[in-house]
Amino acid sequence: MKKMFTSFLILFLSIGLIGCSLLSSNTGESSEGQGQEQGTNDGEGTTIKYWYWADNSEYSNVMQEIIKEFNKTNGKGITVVGEEYPWDGGAYSETLFTAAMGGGGPDVASFKLTSTPLFTANDLLANLDAFINNWEDKDEIDENIYNIMKEASNTDSIYVMPWNTQILYVYYRPSIFEKAGIDVPKTYEEFLAAIEKTTMDTNGDGKTDVYGFGMRGAKGGQEPWGSFIYGRGGNFENLDSEASIKGMKDFINLYEKGYVPPTATTDGFNEIISNFKSGRTAMTIHHTGSSSGMIEALGEDVSAFPFPAGDGQWTSMGDTENVIFQSSKNKEAAFEWVSYLATGKGQEMWTKATGNVPVSKSVQSMDYFQENKFMKASIDSQSYAGILPILDSTTEWINTTWPNTIASALMGEKSAEETMKILKEELYK
Repeated sequence: MKKMFTSFLILFLSIGLIGCSLLSSNTGESSEGQGQEQGTNDGEGTTIKYWYWADNSEYSNVMQEIIKEFNKTNGKGITVVGEEYPWDGGAYSETLFTAAMGGGGPDVASFKLTSTPLFTANDLLANLDAFINNWEDKDEIDENIYNIMKEASNTDSIYVMPWNTQILYVYYRPSIFEKAGIDVPKTYEEFLAAIEKTTMDTNGDGKTDVYGFGMRGAKGGQEPWGSFIYGRGGNFENLDSEASIKGMKDFINLYEKGYVPPTATTDGFNEIISNFKSGRTAMTIHHTGSSSGMIEALGEDVSAFPFPAGDGQWTSMGDTENVIFQSSKNKEAAFEWVSYLATGKGQEMWTKATGNVPVSKSVQSMDYFQENKFMKASIDSQSYAGILPILDSTTEWINTTWPNTIASALMGEKSAEETMKILKEELYK
């Protein structure tokens, strides 16, 4: 991989792999690249500079409290100085990259996995293998999460420290399930059957007024679509395999048989959420970021379950993580800080405040998370969650190739075989 292939990933950084990116905006009042310092340095021991973004002023205040708590309790004389920068549609990552290349970056920074190839190709990130292998809390984090960190760098090493995630699951309307006389599906086949059974003409006028599934055919739909491919035993590496093609046929079948709204070819996030809230669809796929709106609109008539297993199982994971820079002269102290955010009090404080999914098993086991049905569906999906391949072609594939090719397939202009051949060729070109 060549150094300085910035044009690809700098553009890609603004693309959320879950459709709605984790902490996707920022209201911090930084200007002209100057961070707003938070936390104090009392001059004792080691000082760590930490760059981060926050979604709003409430989250910013929470991070300030986490920093203060760590500085007061770490017992090793470590002082974290937090500098907040705006996310700015992904420009945060470009600012971070430019600063690191110029030698003026922080010791630690919040981070997106999609940035990993760019930063590792330029030798900017510290290898965390030794730190994690010697860490007493190593097993607090699911092995699958570590594997995703490795996958992001396309190596067998970890350069990104897990922090918090958002994981796709299936929303469903219990009242519609009751009317259709079905239970929550436990297998992929049962899920397909549930989509068919919850597609109904409820008023007897001969027209469908409830569709079983809210399909997202526009940009961003590649992630829920991926669950259908894996449900038949396919995967992103072999998109043209027999199993992957079978999953594609399932997806086409939903449209051709009228189990999804006829607008599915162009439906995006707003449409699938609106259709679900209005009762036009019985199920759809998203994450905890939309759960409060669902509860506000539907009360108790909304619940969730993990995407069920078939011959395989997969769901999409969005992320916000942390990295330590190779240039840091205080890597041991820096790891104390990122591990505090991963499994310490900082993990609990941040995920409770933001509604993101914790990576710490101990935090996940708290009643606060286990008694939240949407969080529980996310946590139960964590062991098989994943990300799309991070390649030079991924941005164009997400924005153009996938929605255009899928639309042609749904409308009968391309066969499943042709569709998957194109998708593989364009992703791995």
